[in-house]
Amino acid sequence: MKNKTVFFCQNCGYESSKWMGQCPSCKEWNTMVEEVVKPQARNTRTGLGAATAPDKGRHTQIVPKSLKDIELTKEDRADTHIGELNRVLGGGLVKGSLTLVGGDPGIGKSTLLLQAARNMSEDGHSILYISGEESLQQIKIRANRVGEFTDDLKFLCETNLDIIEEVITRVNPEVVIIDSIQTMFSENVSAAPGSVSQVREATAILLRIAKSMNISTFIVGHVTKEGTVAGPRVLEHMVDTVLYFEGDRQASYRVLRAVKNRFGSTNEIGVFEMRESGLAEVKNPSEFMLDGRPEDASGSIVTCSVEGTRPILIEIQALVCRTNFGFPKRQANGTDYNRVNLLMAVLEKRVGLQMSDCDAYVNLAGGMKLQEPALDLGICLAIISSFRNRPISPDVIAFGEVGLSGEVRSVSMTQQRVMEAKKLGFKTIILPKAFESKLKDIEGLTIIGVKSVQDAMRIF
Repeated sequence: MKNKTVFFCQNCGYESSKWMGQCPSCKEWNTMVEEVVKPQARNTRTGLGAATAPDKGRHTQIVPKSLKDIELTKEDRADTHIGELNRVLGGGLVKGSLTLVGGDPGIGKSTLLLQAARNMSEDGHSILYISGEESLQQIKIRANRVGEFTDDLKFLCETNLDIIEEVITRVNPEVVIIDSIQTMFSENVSAAPGSVSQVREATAILLRIAKSMNISTFIVGHVTKEGTVAGPRVLEHMVDTVLYFEGDRQASYRVLRAVKNRFGSTNEIGVFEMRESGLAEVKNPSEFMLDGRPEDASGSIVTCSVEGTRPILIEIQALVCRTNFGFPKRQANGTDYNRVNLLMAVLEKRVGLQMSDCDAYVNLAGGMKLQEPALDLGICLAIISSFRNRPISPDVIAFGEVGLSGEVRSVSMTQQRVMEAKKLGFKTIILPKAFESKLKDIEGLTIIGVKSVQDAMRIF
């Protein structure tokens, strides 16, 4: 059969029969690359049921089932003995699942998976760690920093998927770790390793192995400069769980975030601290994020964001000063830049603060990246505090969504936010008016409900 030439977008995986300067799907320029694709034989089976597919002529034995005839069993989960990883996975590692872990180079992806593999091997689980980037000697140097390992954890340096499949079939481990998917290649695809065709084919092969042999599989993926996993977008659709490891390599903490999870919540996060011996769990992120907070400084206030089921207290810092240029500068670190501009417009229109000739900088301390609307009230009060150069009491916390009319709207999980603030010693809580009567009886706290930003501003 004759090979054909197609063009793939390296950014989103869009396929075209001819080259184009701009990708019609993601609108990026100069991302189309040429690859030669070998057509598969017509009778080749590549589905998940390839190992048990019926022969030709026996397809009449396959009968669809109604919903009531399908037996529902609880997922069999393995404990990684890393509480933050278990939380993000939804309670543990599901048997037969395919999990993609993405993140910047050097962020700690391989270290986290190596620690999880070590913990599970100590419970008697057989683990196969396959590296396409490091030699066995390099892996041992990195592993010596983590601790002692049992014989249930085996290592293999290989990039050929045909050999990898043969080894997995022979060893039959319970967990397989692939580091990384961009280094793997199949001899059936003529493209280079890391190309769109190879990444897609490699993921399809690993998915078939994981489902047919009921092996839990981790795949490490490189990310682009935009922070998304490199390769075709279909890669994230094929896997069961997508985890992103975020954080600055110069900072000590890391955030593990689930953006897709078929076995749990997609809003959970896990917080880790990088140490010499590896990654350590941060079981109280709020206390960790508020460490070193300045006292009696204007433009600083603490607010509360909820990630999944976990409330996290975070310090919002704002700096407002007169501009030296004709056009004022706005900058936001850790939150949405456009949202900050919107809130400043609300303060000018509804509160009367004239900031059209002022530079404004908003920062979430600690480098956290949060987008929840509950941060709105804290951002507004921090900007007002800096603009008027009046410090806010350090035992005050504020949260609530701010609308375009200046009203403060309700947010979810209000009681959990309040109890987290009380646990860390805050005395005054500014929140939406609707919850004031429900929470005013909490001992040791002063609950102040506000209907608008103007009401909150009058408190100070």
